[in-house]
Amino acid sequence: MSENAATLLANLQAEIARACRIARRDPAGVTLVAVSKTRPVEDILPLVEAGHMVFGENRVQEAQAKFPALREQYPGLQLHLVGQLQSNKADDAVALFDAIHSLDRPSLVTALGKAMDKAGRRVPCFVQVNVGEEEQKGGCAIADLPALLGQARAADIPLAGLMCVPPADIEPAPFFAFLDKLARDHGLADEQPWGRSMGMSGDFATAIMLGATHVRVGTALFGSRAAN
Repeated sequence: MSENAATLLANLQAEIARACRIARRDPAGVTLVAVSKTRPVEDILPLVEAGHMVFGENRVQEAQAKFPALREQYPGLQLHLVGQLQSNKADDAVALFDAIHSLDRPSLVTALGKAMDKAGRRVPCFVQVNVGEEEQKGGCAIADLPALLGQARAADIPLAGLMCVPPADIEPAPFFAFLDKLARDHGLADEQPWGRSMGMSGDFATAIMLGATHVRVGTALFGSRAAN
């Protein structure tokens, strides 16, 4: 299992490096977030033992059940929340995660700001943008982005950048390019654009070529999930 995990990780890192070469980017500028949602600890451990230390979870409760013991054993492990966050879970999320990728509404800004004040801990947040304007999907409306960014700044929430999940079964490149433009338009500081959390197992290479700084990859590292 460990050998297989190490091979999958090495292959994925090689694909990331290749995409970076094509885009004339430094691979060090791309963070691989291994999305371990629904995966048991015994599936996560081989990747950690192979040297990977950045993981993503979709749900606070699941992460609470899996990662505290792992972090005691591997203190350098980083945990990102890549799924939607309920406002009533803000305290738990601030206590547990090193980054949150799904800040998408004013009520969550308020909840996270209060939670960070209470904990004395500022957790970097990506603002999720609904680039495909899909009613069923999380993310702030494109027109609401400037106001939400202002509210986050007022709440002293560290802004890491922008995040998106493009519509399924549609070429993702235009959506990645659009998020990259939004990040540059709204986050340019000291000539360094904000982070762009975009790209998953099937399209991370395209996302990297269009500016992704964080790619969220699960299946390419862990294999397909069993059908329910």
